[in-house]
Amino acid sequence: MTVIQDQNAGRKQWMSLLAKCDPAELDGAWSALDLSLDHQVLRAPEVGSVMVRGRAGAVGAAFNLGEITVTRCSVRLSSGQDGHAYVQGRDKTKALRAALLDAGMQTAAATKIREKVLTPLSTAATRRQTTRAAKAAATKVDFFTMARGED
Repeated sequence: MTVIQDQNAGRKQWMSLLAKCDPAELDGAWSALDLSLDHQVLRAPEVGSVMVRGRAGAVGAAFNLGEITVTRCSVRLSSGQDGHAYVQGRDKTKALRAALLDAGMQTAAATKIREKVLTPLSTAATRRQTTRAAKAAATKVDFFTMARGED
């Protein structure tokens, strides 16, 4: 049972990475991969919307925040593995590639996909997060109270 949980945890990570990555970065990594994945489209990329829910303070009652546009896609490789993807926005190519990579990660090509696609995308995501954190830190204001000197 532990193996399945670890495999699912890994899948959650790569699916999250593919869903959140920049489309231009995915295009570059896809080109560098140079791998043909013979597949059948189960669900062609289609655009729709989903309701985003939130919680006040992360503990309050759930409320509907609003809708976002997503594109979903499902494929089946000729070897039998299914791949699925949900990506924010209307990029059908990104959704198809993410689904193909999800299916490919369940095959012997997983090492090559991890090396050529997932690792560079993860590095780029970390770089973006570090840059964003540095910009936020630069605007941080430290408030402190000084003693007025009155006895």
